[in-house]
Amino acid sequence: MKILFICHGNICRSTMAEFVLKDMARKKGLDWEIASAATSTEEIGNDIHRGTKAKLTAKGIPFTSRRARQMTKEDYDYYDLLIGMDRYNMINMRRFYQNDPKDKLRLLLDYTPRGGDIADPWYTGNFDATYDDIEEGCTALIEKLLK
Repeated sequence: MKILFICHGNICRSTMAEFVLKDMARKKGLDWEIASAATSTEEIGNDIHRGTKAKLTAKGIPFTSRRARQMTKEDYDYYDLLIGMDRYNMINMRRFYQNDPKDKLRLLLDYTPRGGDIADPWYTGNFDATYDDIEEGCTALIEKLLK
């Protein structure tokens, strides 16, 4: 399974989801390829946000230094799933990927019973709430994919 998480800048939510799911998959012995990207060019080249690093560290989730990148046309064919963090990401993803002809685009919280958007901690400052949503979404995603 190859999964790409996508958010606006690729420094907060999508990177948090990338490393949370990598940790969950590793603990379950799953050999999945998991990465993340941005819809915008605003943070290209920047490392993970310090708030995301702090939250991952507090939860004992390993991560590596990385540089934000923008999603590419090639990502659509390469990844099995491209998962956005909010409806604005999905609007940009659908436009970029020509309305998702292979039905690969999803919202992370759509794997949960409640659905909805993951608030951007860049604006809210609340990395705890973002982590809780991402953990819930990634748990539900793994359960769905393993069925």
